[in-house]
Amino acid sequence: MVLSLRDTALRVAVSSARRVPGRVRFPLQRDGVHPVPALEASRQRGDVVQLMRLFGTRVWLVTGYDAARAVLADGDAFANDVRHYIGRQDRAPAERIGGLGMTDSPDHGRLRRVLTPYFTRRRLVELQADIDRVVAEALDDMAATGPVVDLVARFGFAVPFGVICDLLGMPGVDRDEFRARGAARFDLNDGTAGIFDTAAGTRQFLIDLVASERREPHLPEGLLARMVAEHGADFDDVELGGLADGVFLGGYETSASMLSLGTWVLLQHPDAWEMLRRGEPAEVDRVVEELLRFVCPVQVAFPRIARREVQVGDRTVRAGDVVVVSLTGVGRDPARHVDPERFDPTTAAAGTLAFGHGLHRCVGAELARMELRTALVALARRFPDLALACDPADLRFTELAIVHGVKSLPVRLG
Repeated sequence: MVLSLRDTALRVAVSSARRVPGRVRFPLQRDGVHPVPALEASRQRGDVVQLMRLFGTRVWLVTGYDAARAVLADGDAFANDVRHYIGRQDRAPAERIGGLGMTDSPDHGRLRRVLTPYFTRRRLVELQADIDRVVAEALDDMAATGPVVDLVARFGFAVPFGVICDLLGMPGVDRDEFRARGAARFDLNDGTAGIFDTAAGTRQFLIDLVASERREPHLPEGLLARMVAEHGADFDDVELGGLADGVFLGGYETSASMLSLGTWVLLQHPDAWEMLRRGEPAEVDRVVEELLRFVCPVQVAFPRIARREVQVGDRTVRAGDVVVVSLTGVGRDPARHVDPERFDPTTAAAGTLAFGHGLHRCVGAELARMELRTALVALARRFPDLALACDPADLRFTELAIVHGVKSLPVRLG
């Protein structure tokens, strides 16, 4: 791709930015689990508004459900490949940006076909026993550590991290280091440059693991070993390591935030907590779907670039414009939800966009749902009297991040 001077300036600005401009921070901020007032003020201006202009490029923000769904589904009018803007393709392989979220056809289909067979319904059913075991181990650890524990570390992070390590067949890793690295990769307090710098370490670990497995197979049965054995001839170490990195990061960081923030919400809604304790499948499904809407830790979808002039809502988006979908805003769209600021599982609606939509919908969406159902039901049954062990005002949340979370959640086991 030949870049114009405008594109080159935009690429340098985005990939090396040390801070996000204050006036456009609000899509990446929350008040607890709620949108900040500035996001709601943006909605009052319309479901699609111009967020900013950067070197002549207009950046649009979408908060309306219908407009968001249309943008996310339209792979013809919008491109996901923004690597020439924000990637560091001239740097070491581990520092390059890519993966499913930032590729278009045919590359996207070629990469996704590697992962899809491992996330079929049949394969996921086979994982249920592993999920049950990881959850039980986390609950036993909480019981042994209590009566007061940090639910973020002992449960929110421990469960998805254990599940994803089992799925990949990864050897023992430093969990504290990977937890810190995972959170830092979505933290924009130091601008976009910090994200790229942090990502290189974990991605290089997985690239090296793939290379080692290719030279001498030694990993236990798991996704990493299977990818190398089945697709090693068609993909290089960087591609397979990048896919593994996407599964690894997406498989624990977002689920960790969802479990932790979701539990905090549930502790304020005893009726929903009781629904989980009863464990009736239909009730549990409604609680999980409503949590996905209400909490939705992934605040914005991957940015889209308009390939041509296209109508988005009541706005005309020109070729080259960037469109950002606020998943936080979409979940609170009053045109879709009668009382969007209220957590109410009895009114939970299907069709959440928390996992994206269309070709780029999260490949691990159903695995995430399985984890949430299993973990939250087990938590409510094991500790029915679970309660917050601090003043809610003392809780600290991420300040500016793509994936929102709570840093610590002290709970009393009861």
